[in-house]
Amino acid sequence: MSHSKLLDTALAVPASDIRRTRRRWLMLFLLFIATVINYVDRSNLSVAAPGISHELGLDPVQMGLLFSAFGWTYAIFNLPGGYVVDRLGSRLALGGSMLLWSGATLLQCFSSTFGGLFGLRLTVGATETPAPLASNRIVTTWFPKSERGFATSGFVVGQYLGPALVTPILFWVAASFGWREVFLVTGGAGILFGLIYLAVYRDPLKDKKINAAERQFIENGGALTEAKTTSKLNLRDLASLLRFRQIWALCIGKFAVMSTQYFFLTWFPTYLVKERGMSLLQAGFMTSLPYLAASVGVLLSGLWSDRLLRRTSSLDKARKIPIITGFVLVSTIVLANFTESNVLAMAILTFAYFAQGMSSTSWAIVAETAPAEMIGVTSGLINFVGNLSGIVTPIVIGFIVASTGSFVWALGFIGICALIGALSYTFLLGPIHRLQLNTQQPSVA
Repeated sequence: MSHSKLLDTALAVPASDIRRTRRRWLMLFLLFIATVINYVDRSNLSVAAPGISHELGLDPVQMGLLFSAFGWTYAIFNLPGGYVVDRLGSRLALGGSMLLWSGATLLQCFSSTFGGLFGLRLTVGATETPAPLASNRIVTTWFPKSERGFATSGFVVGQYLGPALVTPILFWVAASFGWREVFLVTGGAGILFGLIYLAVYRDPLKDKKINAAERQFIENGGALTEAKTTSKLNLRDLASLLRFRQIWALCIGKFAVMSTQYFFLTWFPTYLVKERGMSLLQAGFMTSLPYLAASVGVLLSGLWSDRLLRRTSSLDKARKIPIITGFVLVSTIVLANFTESNVLAMAILTFAYFAQGMSSTSWAIVAETAPAEMIGVTSGLINFVGNLSGIVTPIVIGFIVASTGSFVWALGFIGICALIGALSYTFLLGPIHRLQLNTQQPSVA
């Protein structure tokens, strides 16, 4: 048979009969590594905190303000961050963001004043905002609905595995070399991977290594492979998002789930040292346990969600049940107040963070709810409200510790937030479907 006939025969084979490439899983791996670096750079201050507090003479209220600095700009810049994602696309938005926040992280190793560190933490918060929004957009464009629960878990798990695997190493770096080297190591790693990401990542329609079979599979499954960039931010459309009860419920739920996470990202090592009397190295080892448990929780939630979708064909049940279950179980964190045993307390805290991992997969709902032309902005709005907890939680806990001398009510605050999240998803969220800005939809009222 001639070469031309062979070519004609190959072209005649339907895309569905050709073995699919698996490029979407490489893109998910890139997201996972980016998320690991993202959350290590959020939590590295908690590792350096004892050294910073000692060297600069900072009290608990000042440390609470320093912990909260990231949250101020991270929350505020979510809306423009969402616009950046919709305007530039996933590749440039995430890659550029990674280079900027990693540079600000590295510069912290040269700071010797509260004001300098505070300013650089503000910068890290501002420049990290496009990262989770671009990640959510990438999952929406690369994965069909049948795989979206696990795909969401696949990058969200980086929030937990990163601190779990890296934090003990950073505690060793801090103990062996000093707190400044913590920022030098983490910032340098982020800059290196940011360059790798820019070199490798492409959207489905621009990736030259995805074949027609895989593209057809993800498109037929509901992936928005043609998600467009936008040239302007329509404030009327942004305001119209607030008409939907789904948006309000997702905002409240995001605040609730992030409150638990910010406790572990900021005050948890200090809690182990001050409240539980552990050494710095002991705290470094113990800190990794809840993060490992949360990694299991987030993967279990994603797998459970996709399995429920296959078994029940109900998107509402599949997405809501694992998240609500997680919220309810997070509230058990208050039980740590009723034991003097460090072992039992760590078991309770580890279980609570496992449950937080289960409740953190709400990005799958955002991907299935956001208007197709405003995925980044919708994600930014929800992330803005959710990450107000990055401001509220560290400061509230700082004042609680300063006024009471203990973390008892700090854990109570986290438990209450979790129950509010469960109520929001149970009674306010309503049916899960893609919102349309140009048609009449049920409002909050």
